[in-house]
Amino acid sequence: MTITQTVPSRIKTTDPLHEPWQLTEAEREVFRQRSRESRQARLAAMSGAGQPPVHEINHPRFDPLALMPSKPNGSLGALSLFSGGGGLDLGFERAGFGHLGAWEILEDAAQTLRAARPSWDVHGGADGDVRGVDWTRFRGNAAVVHGGPPCQPFSHAGKQRGEDDPRDMWPEFVRAVLEVQPDAFVAENVAALGTARFSDYVDRTIVRPLGKHYTLQRLVMQACDYGVPQSRRRFVFVGFKSPAIARRWAAPAPTHRPPGSMDDGLPETMGMREALGLPDIGADAVCPTIRSALTGPRHTTSILNSVSAQRIFESLQVWPNGVAPTREAARAFVAKNGHFRLSVPDVALLQGFPASWRFAGAVYMRLGQIGNAVAPPVAYAVACSVADALRR
Repeated sequence: MTITQTVPSRIKTTDPLHEPWQLTEAEREVFRQRSRESRQARLAAMSGAGQPPVHEINHPRFDPLALMPSKPNGSLGALSLFSGGGGLDLGFERAGFGHLGAWEILEDAAQTLRAARPSWDVHGGADGDVRGVDWTRFRGNAAVVHGGPPCQPFSHAGKQRGEDDPRDMWPEFVRAVLEVQPDAFVAENVAALGTARFSDYVDRTIVRPLGKHYTLQRLVMQACDYGVPQSRRRFVFVGFKSPAIARRWAAPAPTHRPPGSMDDGLPETMGMREALGLPDIGADAVCPTIRSALTGPRHTTSILNSVSAQRIFESLQVWPNGVAPTREAARAFVAKNGHFRLSVPDVALLQGFPASWRFAGAVYMRLGQIGNAVAPPVAYAVACSVADALRR
């Protein structure tokens, strides 16, 4: 019987949940060689000694702000938990909610929010840890509490450990809602949270404690149904304290249809190439779900999350690995197969963020904030539906 000898990785990780791949020395050497080649090519591109550029700098045709007409800021105040890069925050702001405060434990993400909105009250780093906040001081001031507890405990990339994952923060979100007692709350996560695998957890941790005080509604929202050029499903909870207001609420209806689908009277969502302003190659489709660079034990600058996604990127001649910090850097760093290399601004756009929303931190951290965020137009659709119910 032949015994295959595996060897440990030389790359250190501080992730306590890291489960290293069991690879032979030969298999690991393949990955090392790819990494060396990519690093050498990137350094050559940065020094001007790389391959001549094959793509012009793109000028996007997609404007996310056009999907979110700004509504007058009224008297409805919102508290933001697990704010990340600000997808929910931006959507609620465009829907007319006033910002009362944001809590985000990643300091780079907090810096993103501060840079985008200097007037906001942003708590970052240790001060952004929701576990130490007494929320009762906001009772009577916040009409809405919204947030997206970390999705890694429920995502496939995060191994779906649920409540056994130390990153599970749903109990903290529930505590905040019960202490603030807002008129409504909105919470989102990966679509997997709404599956049978986590039904018992959802019932015990979310539905039972909040259902005693709120009428709960559940939604699964697809980003491309709201004009975002990406296939991205999210599970959303909406809760109302007043049964009368809950009866007035109407779930946000789709505003767009996927490219190439039957004309049902709705405008067609742009495909990825059209949204980015790339030349017509006779084929287009919405971008596959963008992977967060913060999911997993190691930093990455890839947004690729599956083999099927890779096929779509290849068919559209877009390179999803080694995302560059700027469009100029992406043009200079020619992909091995000659396909269009994405930049951080391109990825942000595909997630529904406007060009004015700049992300802080290293490239992997910026991609992590983008990939973890709710697409702002999706947040806007939910926020408008909640505002309509509260203001009637």
